[in-house]
Order: sequence, then structure tokens, then C-alpha cells
Amino acid sequence: MTDTTEDYAAWIGRTETVEDDISLAPVLAAAATLDDTTQFGKGSALPPLWHWFYFLPKAPQSRLGDDGHPQRGDFIPPIPYPRRMFAGARLRFHRPLVIGQPARREGVIRNVVQKTGRSGSLAFVTVGYSFHQQGELCIDEEQDIVYREPGPPAPAPQPIELPPVPAGAWSRTVTPDPRLLFRFSALTFNAHRIHYDRPYAVNEEGYPGLVVHGPLTAIMLLELVRRNTTQRIAGFSFRGQTPLFDLAPFRLVATPSNGQVDLQAQGTDGTVALLATAELE
Repeated sequence: MTDTTEDYAAWIGRTETVEDDISLAPVLAAAATLDDTTQFGKGSALPPLWHWFYFLPKAPQSRLGDDGHPQRGDFIPPIPYPRRMFAGARLRFHRPLVIGQPARREGVIRNVVQKTGRSGSLAFVTVGYSFHQQGELCIDEEQDIVYREPGPPAPAPQPIELPPVPAGAWSRTVTPDPRLLFRFSALTFNAHRIHYDRPYAVNEEGYPGLVVHGPLTAIMLLELVRRNTTQRIAGFSFRGQTPLFDLAPFRLVATPSNGQVDLQAQGTDGTVALLATAELE
């Protein structure tokens, strides 16, 4: 068990500002990865959640931990628990970011909470972000990052026959092969080894296979909405519940109702791996 008695309350309120040009190349690479046939160019609107391909941390190679994550202690507090998960987020889309125009992301640490659960000690870090372009607020986002101690190995999911999707729902089956996971890691400059290094994921972190990125699943869910409605996506929230792996296909289900869409990513064993809601206008 990791022993830490440090109080990270002093990190609450810490800020950072990152600028990016919202260049065209990452959009084209993301579209190729997601099989999106939209003809993007300078001046095009960036689809919802695609801002995750920008404002990326660029830690020197010498400052990466053994797991591939940048060492903490600059903006994120130096919490010693080795396992990290992007557990959820809440977003409001006020206006699209525009490709080819400079933008600014302002971040602030809103809360740090340490707890002890069934699997050991955990720390929850809540980070707020606002995205601005040409003097206007474009996106508000609040992220939940969880750090935890190592736990027991995770068993491989046992496939079952999934029930039919609800009437009127949109669905898609995704096969998360290593090529997809590698490309998404490259798009987000994410060196976390659980997504591309199978021996590390299995032998060091106890997973049965490569782990599908939570943000990739969230983006694919929102893409399912974007491709099936012309209504504007005004808000989005998601919560990760259990990992998905590259061992079998998983299913995305979107059920529209009264101006919102209820979203699920369902594992091959029928569990809901990621739960989300999109608000439409």
C-alpha cells in the first residue's frame, strides 16, 4: 500500500494557460482514425470533443514515468498512487472552435480529495477548463481524474449475447484493435503503456488485454449522435464505470428522448463500461 499523508489542499486553485493554433493536421488525422468523411479545412468548425486533440501536454522524454505518464508536480499535484484514470467529465459547448485560428485553454485545480476504498487508497482530482477563441468562450469543461493504488488483476470479460437495442435507438459495434488504440494514443500524445504495450498492460497493471481509452469511447459515443441528428450538441457528460479491452467488440447505444440522448458503451459481457448523456438544441 502506498503511504501518503500529504495534504494537497494547497494545490486547489492552481492555474495554467495553454495556447494552440487549432491547426488542420490533427483534425485530418482524427477523421482518418474515426472513419469520418467530413471535408475539413481552415475555417471549419471543430466537432464536439475534438478539442481533446489539442492543448496536449508535451513532457520531455526524461520526465515520463515508467507507465508513460508525465511526472506530476507542475500543474497536477504529485499524488503518488500509480494508477491513473480519466473517470468522467461535464462539458458545455457554447460555440465551436474554428480550425486555423489560435485558441487558449485556461485550467484550474478545483478540488483534490483522498479516500480509502475497497481496492485501497484513491485520490480524486477535479480540473476545470475553459476554452477561448477570438475573445469568446467556446467550451466549459470539468474533468474528474482518479489516482489509485494497484489492485488485483482484472479478469477477462466473458462474452454473452447482448439484448436488442431499444426501439428508436442508434447503435454501432466497434472492434478496438491495437491499430486503433495506437493511433488514438498518437493523436492525443498519450504514452500510457496500457493502451499499446500488451506485456506491460497484462504483467504490470494486471489487465487481460490492451485498455481502450475512455476518451476514445466518449468521442465515439458523441460521434454516433453527431452522425444521426442535425441538432446542435449543447452539452455532454460521461462517467467511466469499467474498462473496455481489445479482446472483443463492444457496442455503442444512443437513445434519443426529449432533447437529450442517453448513451452507453456496452462491453462484450453486457456490462455498461461508460455511461453518458448528450444535450441537444
